[in-house]
Formats: sequence, C-alpha cells, structure tokens
Amino acid sequence: MQVYADNAATTRISDAAKQEMILCMDEFYGNPSSLHTIGQKAAEKLFEARKTIAQCLNADVKEIYFTSGGSEADNQAVLSAAETGKLKGKKHIISTAFEHHAILHTLKKLEREGFEITYLDVHENGLVTAEEVKAAMREDTALVTIMYANNEIGTIQPIREIGAVCREKGIPFHTDAVQAIGHVKVDVQADNIDFLSLSAHKFHGPKGVGVLYARKGMRLFNLIEGGAQERGRRAGTENIPAISGMAVALKDVCDHMEENEKKVSALRDILIEELSKIPHSVLNGDREQRLPGTVNFCFEGIEGESLLLLLDAKGIAASSGSACTSGSLDPSHVLLALGRPHEVAHGSLRLSIDHYNTEEEIRYITEKVPEIVDYLRNISPVWEELEKGERAHVI
Repeated sequence: MQVYADNAATTRISDAAKQEMILCMDEFYGNPSSLHTIGQKAAEKLFEARKTIAQCLNADVKEIYFTSGGSEADNQAVLSAAETGKLKGKKHIISTAFEHHAILHTLKKLEREGFEITYLDVHENGLVTAEEVKAAMREDTALVTIMYANNEIGTIQPIREIGAVCREKGIPFHTDAVQAIGHVKVDVQADNIDFLSLSAHKFHGPKGVGVLYARKGMRLFNLIEGGAQERGRRAGTENIPAISGMAVALKDVCDHMEENEKKVSALRDILIEELSKIPHSVLNGDREQRLPGTVNFCFEGIEGESLLLLLDAKGIAASSGSACTSGSLDPSHVLLALGRPHEVAHGSLRLSIDHYNTEEEIRYITEKVPEIVDYLRNISPVWEELEKGERAHVI
C-alpha cells in the first residue's frame, strides 16, 4: 500500500486546478499588461482569480498581491512593517520562537540591522496567549508576527484575540497562514489581520505561487523592482496559469471545508489515539487546538531519520519536521521550543493527512509505526540502557 501522509510539506495538485492551468495556457496566454484583446483577456482572468481569492479570505481585491509563495509573502510583509516602523522610530518586533524559517531568518536579518526582537515562549502545548502578546508590547513596537498554525506540530494560535490586541494598540499584525489556509476558516476582517501570507501548494494548488494580503492602509515596500505589476508592489509578468490554478484550488477547498474538516479530524484522532498507545511516546502540541490533519509524535530511544526510511520502505511517506529543513541533522527548533530535550526531539514523526486519505490508509499507518518503533528500539544501545535503568526515561 502507498500512503501519502506528508501534506504539510506539499499537496498533490487537484484535478480542477490542473484543468484550469491547462485552459489558461491554451486560451489566456497573453501578457495582462498588453492593451490588445489577447492581453486584456489575460488581464480579466487575472482579476477573476484575485476576486476569488479575496472572497475566500473576506478581503478586498485591492488587498491581494500575488507572490512566488509563502516565503516571499512573509519577507515582504515583515520587511515592509519593519521599514515603516523604522521611519517612525519604532524598531521592536514581537514573534514566537517556533515560527517558520522564512520569518525567523528575516527577523535575524533585522536584528543585524538594529531591530530588537521579542521571541515569546510557546510553552509545552505550543500555544501563546493574547495576554502574553499584550504584555510584550512597547511604545516602539513596529509589528507582531505570529503564525496561524504551526507547520510541524499543527497547533492553531488564538489569532483573532491576538489580532484584537494589536488593533487596540495600533500595532500591525502579520500572520503566516501558509498551513492554515484551506484547512480551517480564515477571515481577515474578523481575525483582525493586517498582513497574511499563503502558498498554493499547501491546498492542492501549484507550487511557486502564493499571496500576500495587505489591509488597506498598510504600506508595502518592494522586494522586486521592475515593472508596475501588482499595483507597483511586485514586479514581473504575472503567472496566469499558476495564479488561476491557485484560485480554483482555494475556492474548491473553501467550498468543502466543513465536510473535509469533519472527515480529516476523525482520521487524525485515530492516529493520535493509536500512536499514543506506544510506550514512552508523546504527542507534540495541544490536543485540541490543532489543524484537522497534522499529528506530531516523539518516540523515545529512536532516530527520526531511521523511522522515516523504514516507513518509506513500507510505502508510507511522512516527515520528521518541516520540509525546508528535512536535510538538517539538527533537531527541530519547534520541538526544542516546546521544551523537548535534544535526544527526544531527534525521534520525531510528523504525519499530515487530508481528505484524499482513507481510513484504511490510517489503519495501515497505525499498524506499521508501532512495529518499526519496536524494531528500532530493539537494536538501539540507548534504548537498552533506558530499559535497564542505566539511563532515566524522559518520556
């Protein structure tokens, strides 16, 4: 059996998105900046996609900017808010210790430029509170940037409450919603969001395309100079097939969100219930405040890389952390932020499922993971020391 359980890394493109992209390549191949009829047909298609995405987010079409993906959107949002703050003498930013590296590396860049960053503790449950955000605010705070849902453990932050605190204090609020969009309902108005990042390939759209939502009144500074595309804020001829494919994919998942959430959450709960039975294992992140399809466990006494390879040999595609750092030998910064010791963080497994998965596939995973964990422990000298009492169990 082949089981794909790495949807947090990327999703398969939907048939609807694929067909829309083919249509655009065949019939809407013009440059939307051209004045002739073929170009204007492409411009109309571009506007149609922008309108669809705006409606899915409860935004205005003029607040939607197309990017190459979530990382670019994160960079432009954070750097724009930082530059705006600097012009006002504000050089303090609030974030968390377990953001995606697109945020963390951008914040490190700003630290080298004289900004001060407050990294809030996310605690063992992987959550931060609006009260903690409020307590960290200062007169010179230029931005709060906190991810909507974590890419490794799937915990969902109290975004609406955090946004309300930021709105009350007049501080711009950005959220990296790459993992949340298409899986839980996001309303930029109700959630008090000023900047939001999303990426199409996380909800069955194509890779290499995303969106930056910037609320009216939020100033944007360019990362890419050139033409006047995206109202002068992102140069480069628009990728109409990818943008339209993204819009179709997003509308499809938003139209079926309630039924998908119900199905996927039930499958996720089977995973949690069954994998929790493995001795000396622990679920990472809050049990309830999490994405419908993301489960992350640590198993004491094993290495995550070995677990992944053996699962792959059984036809199960999974991950030990975020795709962007899967080649690293360092333990996950997300798990370390939860307080997991290095040796435990190394033995992590992320399973991310969606509505394409079946209960049969989930049962197959819950059958194979315990077998492989038991096998790896039996050949591990570390596990032998733990079982003999020569070393204390952490989990």
